[in-house]
Amino acid sequence: MATQRKVAFQMDPMETVNISGDSTFVLMLEAQARGYELWHYLAEDLSYREGVVYAEARPVTVRREEGNHFTFGEPACIKIADMDVVWMRQDPPFDMAYITATHLLELVADETLVVNNPAEVRNAPEKLFVTKFIDLMPPTLITRREDEVKKFRADFGEIIVKPLYGNGGAGVFHLKEGDSNLGSLMEMFLASSREPVMVQQFLPDVVKGDKRIILVDGEAVGAINRVPAKGEIRSNLVAGGSAEKSGLTEREVEICERLKPELKSRGLTFVGIDVIGDWLTEINVTSPTGLQSVNQFDGVSLEAVIWDVLEEKLN
Repeated sequence: MATQRKVAFQMDPMETVNISGDSTFVLMLEAQARGYELWHYLAEDLSYREGVVYAEARPVTVRREEGNHFTFGEPACIKIADMDVVWMRQDPPFDMAYITATHLLELVADETLVVNNPAEVRNAPEKLFVTKFIDLMPPTLITRREDEVKKFRADFGEIIVKPLYGNGGAGVFHLKEGDSNLGSLMEMFLASSREPVMVQQFLPDVVKGDKRIILVDGEAVGAINRVPAKGEIRSNLVAGGSAEKSGLTEREVEICERLKPELKSRGLTFVGIDVIGDWLTEINVTSPTGLQSVNQFDGVSLEAVIWDVLEEKLN
């Protein structure tokens, strides 16, 4: 009799999961349907001692019932290397705690399948990874210097200023040519973080939408277009954007083909990229979202596609 496979989800609290939109939730449902034993723990429950990486975790069963979507078993200390698959699915911010978790999981990456590859998650933060593909991205500046931002705005007029390690559209500002708030905005950014900011040429096509394309093992498997709410330039669904069904343009197919070998070689199995008009703006590898939206529009099960790929890697 085959031994039951085990999968651990390093993620946010189960109580916070939105079962109608959360990608991790459907990955859990699919694993459970395939007979996996599911475990849940928080990144803060991860520990290392004398060569062993372990976590205080709980077995969990999941169901698509609003307000009753999970049941925990008794907590137990699990060795991460004893899991067949470990999902790193806690939400950003991509801070030192996040980076430490990648280092700890990297210690067991030769013994268990960690998704995504923790070393490459660390090496490919969303807004920096895209700089490897300069011809695919809009004009971009990364700096802490206000004078450099002013020069960039003088060259391109309207600009977007955003935190380098932000997420969900938080802290994204649209500055028009001559906007007198630039100085105050830079003061705020520099006072709140030691990191540079990312500045990009404003893309008017954002009013038509910011496309999220899902790639599995480098292959594009689906997309949604996220349209900003009236009066907004942020299209993130958590910032009030709305999703609509979408296919891929020739340019978007070209972008995906360019990314494919890099994603595969790095072990980045589940990735979500963002495209505005003809330009690649982000490559999301930490905790990509969008599975349920694509499933609903296209009548597919992307979580099953992902698990098929993972099981090929396990066999």
